[in-house]
Amino acid sequence: MRAVIASGTGRYADPWHPFPKTSPLVAEILRDAGFEVAVDPDVDHAVAHLDDVDLLVVNAGDPWRDHDETGATPAPDALAAALERGIGVIALHCAVASLRDYPEWAPAIGAMWVPGLSYHPTAGVISVAVGGLPGQPHSSFEVHDESYCRLQRLGRSTVVAEHPGDGSPEPAAWIREAGASRVAVDVLGHDERSYESAGHRELLRRLALWAVQASTRP
Repeated sequence: MRAVIASGTGRYADPWHPFPKTSPLVAEILRDAGFEVAVDPDVDHAVAHLDDVDLLVVNAGDPWRDHDETGATPAPDALAAALERGIGVIALHCAVASLRDYPEWAPAIGAMWVPGLSYHPTAGVISVAVGGLPGQPHSSFEVHDESYCRLQRLGRSTVVAEHPGDGSPEPAAWIREAGASRVAVDVLGHDERSYESAGHRELLRRLALWAVQASTRP
């Protein structure tokens, strides 16, 4: 199984998310799950070259944050073709605000960050309740992370993890299908401390295997 991590640099970078530190940690988790992994620091290049990829992982920020399109070479047709053939997809953390030049992205992942509406409390240790993911029993874990709140949901998804939100539970991870593709969204992963949590690493491992329709058993 071949996975590519599209890791935020250039217009997909921001001051808050250390993608060069978190993407290698995600790669370790995927390798332990049996994937051959490549980290591509050029997000648009990664999306344009998916023909022999089983799993696309997007760990990247908002390309429209500074309204600077310099050097942008989006390939929306390539993403559409990959979704049509049934590629597995994982969107991590602020990927709900990423790939805005790709019309299929937000409908495929089932949510988007809306500037001025979506928000998160100050990052800290939060408890995440897990349940509903095939092969994983109900459980909980603690993780140092952000709690994304008031994302705009698009379509129906199966929530498989929740965090406390800002007074009421909010989805931390969900799964859904987009055409022939299986899509998993994990809005945890703000920085490297998130991946110090064994519970978070296990959740991500199982989401990845579910997305490529592989066994989720240990």
